[in-house]
Amino acid sequence: MKNLLLVFLGVALGAGLLFVFRPPPSPAAAESAAPAAQSLWSCGMHPQIVQDHPGDCPICGMKLTPVRRQAGGDGAAAAGDPAIRIDPVMVQNMNLRTGTVAAGPLRRTLRTVGTIDYDETSLADVTTKFKGWIEKLHVDSTGTLVHKGDPLFDIYAPELYNAQVEYLLALQAGGASETLKLSALTKLKFFDVSDEQIARLAESKVPAKTIPVRSPRDGIVMEKMAVAGQMADAGMRLYRIADLATVWVLAQVYEQDLPLVRLGQEASLTLSYQPDRVYRGRVTYIYPSVDEKTRTAKVRIELHNPGYQLKPGMFAAVTLSRTVAEDAVLVPDSAVLRSGETNTVFVALDGGRFEPRVVVLGQRADGDQYQVRSGLAAGEKIVTSGQFLLDSESQLRATIAKMGDGNAKSSAIAGGEREQLGDPEPQPGLKRPPEGGAANGAGPVYLCPMPEHLSISYKTPGNCPLCGMALVPVSAELLAQIQPGAAVDHYSCPMPEHADVREVKAGKCPKCGMTLVPVMKQEKTEGKKQKAVGETATTASSSVGEAATTASSSVLPSFRPSVAPAWYVCPMPEDGIRQDHPGKCPKCGMKLVPEKK
Repeated sequence: MKNLLLVFLGVALGAGLLFVFRPPPSPAAAESAAPAAQSLWSCGMHPQIVQDHPGDCPICGMKLTPVRRQAGGDGAAAAGDPAIRIDPVMVQNMNLRTGTVAAGPLRRTLRTVGTIDYDETSLADVTTKFKGWIEKLHVDSTGTLVHKGDPLFDIYAPELYNAQVEYLLALQAGGASETLKLSALTKLKFFDVSDEQIARLAESKVPAKTIPVRSPRDGIVMEKMAVAGQMADAGMRLYRIADLATVWVLAQVYEQDLPLVRLGQEASLTLSYQPDRVYRGRVTYIYPSVDEKTRTAKVRIELHNPGYQLKPGMFAAVTLSRTVAEDAVLVPDSAVLRSGETNTVFVALDGGRFEPRVVVLGQRADGDQYQVRSGLAAGEKIVTSGQFLLDSESQLRATIAKMGDGNAKSSAIAGGEREQLGDPEPQPGLKRPPEGGAANGAGPVYLCPMPEHLSISYKTPGNCPLCGMALVPVSAELLAQIQPGAAVDHYSCPMPEHADVREVKAGKCPKCGMTLVPVMKQEKTEGKKQKAVGETATTASSSVGEAATTASSSVLPSFRPSVAPAWYVCPMPEDGIRQDHPGKCPKCGMKLVPEKK
């Protein structure tokens, strides 16, 4: 019995010593002994599906993969911080690329199609105010170029013949029938008989059987209904004459783009079969209605047509550019995640963290960029590629935080501490795109030194196809000075002898009736740039140096040096008369008064 007791005491003493002096467990054994409750299972296709046990995804049926949840966290992943950490290796695998938020002008470019049409103000119909018979045709085919005063046809009309006889009888009656003479003279003038024809009638004393009907304006005969021997009723249209020196382009602009179009805005026009030249004009009218089927409105662009190369009925590609905002925050479209009503951008922070941030977008800009109204500041680093995987990571982290307790809310996703990869090079697309074509530094454009051909610019050197003169290279800056896109200062007549006409509103020249052109506000350095145009033209070709210098000084009324004259305006504001010399208003006859500065 005593021996058995000693054996029992020895075994108990050995077990106690073994328990006291046992070795500490290894880290691998401790990790293997971690409870299964610290592991979660999630779907790779649907990260919002998170469970605390293995199984299949209820959405797609894929097997859930384990995602280990850590027991602790650091301050960077504290509760309430939406930023997540990404390991540098994972950043490489996810192909994350970052860029810098840019700040600059917000430019919008509208590209649409237009149809070339007649200038409606230059159309003229030839009719008669009496019934007669056409004896002879002087213009017998359409497409004939006629000038004002050229005879079109000779017509015999009994009413016109009787009017001549009455006038001759009144002349023979002497001074006693002055009233009869005035009545007969007025009747001839009402029949559109010219003063020259009346004087010839008074000199010959013989009434003419036929009277020539003359062209009312310069232009091309677009329609001819007159035939020799035809009877013409009063008011019947016999000819239609159109002046193609200026044409209209009717562009179709969608209703959502109409706020980007302004009167006086510069527009460029290209033809598919003439890719080497660009026609430039200006918006002169925006039609007040929208087509119910196409949801487009007509925008009228007026431009000169040297050489009559633009023909009514042609289709043309129209480009309208405008700077909407001078200083805007811009991000590339690829950096924005859209989910219904929310737009999200991931901001790259220090320490390898990425923060999802909700932004408010503005208008779309050129170069596949968007304006950011709020949520970002210029200079911040954002993710431009791979943000869909970041979005999945952030959703998975938010789901795990909701399932865990207070400690679990501050834990990080499996993978441990994640750091950001070194800042990659910014994408070239993040830089503000140039403002198009040769004007952005891709090369100069070429102009003909003839002032009447300056509305056409060419992309390659050579000779002007209209006059054969050598084309002159012009930089983008000088091209903008020739026909700038700045604000309209006033409207002036394109005729050099009527350069003193200055109106505050668009309209017709009170002296010659031509459409007034917008004159843009000039910079103080305009004279230097003007001189540079002449020097550039002289260097380009010695044979056209004199013409190029002349062209640079008479490019457009908008390119004339500003002498800041004293202005005189009409007291009636609705007349819109503004001149650089005193006088009377050509509309209401009131005396012009000095403009108040």
